[in-house]
Amino acid sequence: MKNTSTTAAGGEVSDGDDYALTRVPDEARYSWFSVAVQRFGQVSALAQFLLGATLGYGMTFWNAFWALTVGAVILEVVCIFIGIIGVREGLNTSVVARWCGFGHAGSAVIGLVIGVSLIGWFGIQSAVSASGLHGIMPFLPQWAWALVFGLLITAIVLRGFGSMQLIANITVPLFLLLVGWAVISELRNHSLSDLMASAPAGPELSFLAGTTIVAGGFIAGAVITPDMTRFNRTAGDVVKQTLVGITLGEYVIGLTGVLLAHAVRSSDIATIILSSVGWVGVLIIVLGTFKINDWNLYSSGLGIVNFIDVVFGRRINRAVVTAVVGVTGSILAAAGILNSFTDFLILLGVGFPPIAGIMVAEYFIVKTWRKDLEESRAAGTLPNSAPTWVPATLVIWIVSALIGHYSTFGLPSINAVASAFVLYVVAGRLGLIRGVGRTTTEAPQEPSGTSALTH
Repeated sequence: MKNTSTTAAGGEVSDGDDYALTRVPDEARYSWFSVAVQRFGQVSALAQFLLGATLGYGMTFWNAFWALTVGAVILEVVCIFIGIIGVREGLNTSVVARWCGFGHAGSAVIGLVIGVSLIGWFGIQSAVSASGLHGIMPFLPQWAWALVFGLLITAIVLRGFGSMQLIANITVPLFLLLVGWAVISELRNHSLSDLMASAPAGPELSFLAGTTIVAGGFIAGAVITPDMTRFNRTAGDVVKQTLVGITLGEYVIGLTGVLLAHAVRSSDIATIILSSVGWVGVLIIVLGTFKINDWNLYSSGLGIVNFIDVVFGRRINRAVVTAVVGVTGSILAAAGILNSFTDFLILLGVGFPPIAGIMVAEYFIVKTWRKDLEESRAAGTLPNSAPTWVPATLVIWIVSALIGHYSTFGLPSINAVASAFVLYVVAGRLGLIRGVGRTTTEAPQEPSGTSALTH
């Protein structure tokens, strides 16, 4: 029997499976601010700091400001629409995709893409943190620190959203305090007005290029938004936590990076800042990586659980999958081989943006399977069946990914989202969105491995 408890934030801590293949019930939802802290933690990671520095090195302050603004608005629109799907249905990205255009088998492909891509980035970022930790605590080799860091995150993610929420309440404020201290230490000898008026130190970066960097930098996080928003309570909560989390993350951390790039006249602000604040800088790296890496692992686990369920017909407890994936990612990070696969992971990421366009188009416009979701929602169950394949969707997915990857105009990631949305709507109007075969959705059973994780 499932053993649960209630957190101060209002959510219910489950046995570790965290509703990986079922709807999140009302009693397990959280306040909008609790979810916003996690969203802010995602956006305000170290990568956002470096993104701001890249903008500042090639743009004036105000050009960078507007690039951040437009990029943030684009991300917020994507996150809000796909996030509303998550909160209404209480399902994670790869599961709800079964009735949002991709079908049963197509959702397995999504789960695999998410799982492989994010566990790769989990390992790479664990290695980055290990490098910093080894610099101030050399009594352990770097490979050992990679294991320690990766396994620590794995232990936290094992217990699910509630555990991650508790850690976010500690790490996010601490990260902001340390960043604030480091920035003040570096900027105290500079005039803020002079920095805002100064010309960039590097080659000019166009407004379009800057906006592309901002929007593309978090598009994968935007696509997996339902993994997070299924724990929200209302669509209004999704809007609030998205506006607060992304806006503050982009402006507070992004603009800080812009100012620092103008101050030190370099895009390599990480080395400069971290060398000037010593061990505090290492903590910034670790904490800044922590709150994005736990979500890398969490969403990777959810995607693989869905993949196993669809392909092998086995319901494996999310925590068990998380443990296996987390240990694997940590070992790969320790072995130092993941950097060789960075190009592959970037290429895999090309497939992310169209997913959002297709899901939003199906759920809000075409609505081929919307009724199935609505009828089962009241009972808190999944629809009795899902289309096995939706051939038109797969074609649209591939074409849109290629458009985004090879287009030489506009914003590549947004081109991919927009083209997927438009093509899917057109295909829907032409009657081309049809499922091939039907797959019965089995009634939820206790996933394998659950008994070992309850207490």
